[in-house]
Amino acid sequence: MNKPRIGIFIIAYNAVNHLNKTIARIPREVYDEVEEIFVIDDSSKDNTYYAALGYKAKHGIDKLTIHRNEKNQGYGGNQKVGYQYAIDRGFDIVALIHGDGQYAPEVLPSLLEPLKNGQADMVFGSRMSKPIEALKGGMPLYKFAGNRILTWFQNRWSGLNLSEYHSGYRLYSVHALKRLPFESFTNTWHFDTQIILAMAERNMRIVERPIPTYYGDEICHVNGIPYAFHCLATTYQFYRNRKRKTLSYPGIMDIPRIIPG
Repeated sequence: MNKPRIGIFIIAYNAVNHLNKTIARIPREVYDEVEEIFVIDDSSKDNTYYAALGYKAKHGIDKLTIHRNEKNQGYGGNQKVGYQYAIDRGFDIVALIHGDGQYAPEVLPSLLEPLKNGQADMVFGSRMSKPIEALKGGMPLYKFAGNRILTWFQNRWSGLNLSEYHSGYRLYSVHALKRLPFESFTNTWHFDTQIILAMAERNMRIVERPIPTYYGDEICHVNGIPYAFHCLATTYQFYRNRKRKTLSYPGIMDIPRIIPG
């Protein structure tokens, strides 16, 4: 079996103080096996793009490529750009990392494993599989409570059993991404919920793996109340569609598969 072609996609917006450190934290074993590490700066207002170019030049990293959207695409929109890039480059696996360093690159070997072994279509890095560790890692109590409440409703409506929906640490089979109409999804924050539900609708294999939680001085750009509303509305619509199909065609909708990590 040929080794999969792996790309690491680093999404960045106003991350000048964190991006280079995040790149440097990618484990050597992962760095050696990936084909490309591509940064897409979403038209930051700071010097994120130029700092990344400087880092590439200083360290002479050929497999690190730096890109910049001319106009801000939004959190979901920037992911669309990156996933289409991974498809066009012919990668087999794409790993999404946030440039602010909140999601630890050090755990990439564990997260890549199910995809490299052909056991998953998506790997989800969860902070809440061990909830007490999320609090120890500095997750604010209001975010912890909001995450738990939203996840309870979303599991109830989706038929899934995820420990959370709101971690941005995700790795995908590019073949699976090709089957999703992600270009039609929102450009804002609940893109992450939409892509999970799109995979569930197609009965794709989702594997959860625990990740450490870290909250530092990074700036959160999410407006919590609209985000929560959109996540719930999107999941409830999924529930209504699933129920309608089940009533019309009994037995046609399988329960989506969540594979323990």
